Amino acid sequence: MKPIYILNGPNLNRLGKREPEIYGTTTLAEVEAMCRDAAGERPVEFRQTNSEERLIEWVHEAIDEGDGIIINPAAFTFTSLALLDALKMFKGPIIEFHISNVHRRESIYHRSYVSMTATTIMAGLGAEGYPVAVRALETLIAKKAR
Repeated sequence: MKPIYILNGPNLNRLGKREPEIYGTTTLAEVEAMCRDAAGERPVEFRQTNSEERLIEWVHEAIDEGDGIIINPAAFTFTSLALLDALKMFKGPIIEFHISNVHRRESIYHRSYVSMTATTIMAGLGAEGYPVAVRALETLIAKKAR
C-alpha cells in the first residue's frame, strides 16, 4: 500500500496562533494526528513548508511514491504555476484543501491554479475537515483502482 501525501504550504506551521478567527485554534500537530488516525493502516507522509521549491519537490516524490495527494497550498494556490505544472504530472487523485472558505474571502483568493488539476476541492470545513479529506481520498483511490 502506497502512502498518501498530505502537503501543507506557507504559514500553516502557525495554525492555532495565526488568525484564529479564520483558521481556528487547532495546531498543525493536532491536524497531523487527526489525519494519521483517519488513514488507519494507510501510510501518511504529512509535511509542511514555507518554501515553494520544497513543496514542488514533495509533489515530485508523490508522483513516484504515492497513491494520492491532499494539498493545502495556502498562498501558493493563487500564485504558483510551477506547483500547477508539478501537480499535473501526478496520475492519482488530488484533493485541494482549504481550512477557510476561500470564496467568502477577498477576491484575491478566488482564482486557484491548483483547481485546474485537482480531482476535487474542499474548503471551509476548518481544520477538522482534514480527516474528512483523508477518507474522501481513500474513496477516490479505491475508485481509481477498479
